[in-house]
Amino acid sequence: MIKSELYDNYIIKKGDTIYAISKRYNINPELLSLINGLKINDYIYENQEILIPKSGYSYYFTKSGDNLNDILDLFNVSYKDFNKVNNRILLEEGQLFAYKR
Repeated sequence: MIKSELYDNYIIKKGDTIYAISKRYNINPELLSLINGLKINDYIYENQEILIPKSGYSYYFTKSGDNLNDILDLFNVSYKDFNKVNNRILLEEGQLFAYKR
């Protein structure tokens, strides 16, 4: 089980879907899928553990061509403050960044 200031843990219950969980927690289903290494239509299993992004944070997955200044502008934050939450900045495609709003 992962303990984090960015995520809560959730155990899948019978009948759960990514869309239903997303609606229950008011989360974008694509973000929920990406954080958990899933495709949006992947089957999820009862008792499977997933991560639920906590409210109060903004999340962003990098894309090809992103640069650090663009990401800092997106979050409207200084590098120093951004680095407090994101201590490993590689700018590889698909890297997740988060920042507390």
